[in-house]
Amino acid sequence: MSERLSPVTQKIMEDRFGCDTVIAVATVEDGRPYVRNVNSYYENGSFYIITYALSNKMRQIAGNPEVAVCGEWFTGHGIAENMGHILKEENEDIADKLRVVFDEWYGNGHIDESDSNTCILRIKLTEGDLADHGTWYHIDW
Repeated sequence: MSERLSPVTQKIMEDRFGCDTVIAVATVEDGRPYVRNVNSYYENGSFYIITYALSNKMRQIAGNPEVAVCGEWFTGHGIAENMGHILKEENEDIADKLRVVFDEWYGNGHIDESDSNTCILRIKLTEGDLADHGTWYHIDW
């Protein structure tokens, strides 16, 4: 059954993905699919990921922003957007949340905020399938 994001499915998404969660992100380049696992955080219909602007993933997204995601009994599609450097003033609110959510590994040398290529990737979901205790929901954002 297809539905808009309901209070029930919103709560499931927040409970399951509103923390540091590994999801798979798939991109396409020259007709060939690529997939990788990333740490993510879900909020208000979007997944947020800290990444590197010069990575293959970001190059592929620049050529085709349509991506697929999956993890924790959820699979979906969305539009990916490079929000720019993590220290951009416009990113302050979400960056502050990501530092807290990813606190366990954030300061271990993997993230270099002083590097202008350290960026926030936002995947704005368009639709997806979510399973919860034997019930499947098809969600249109």
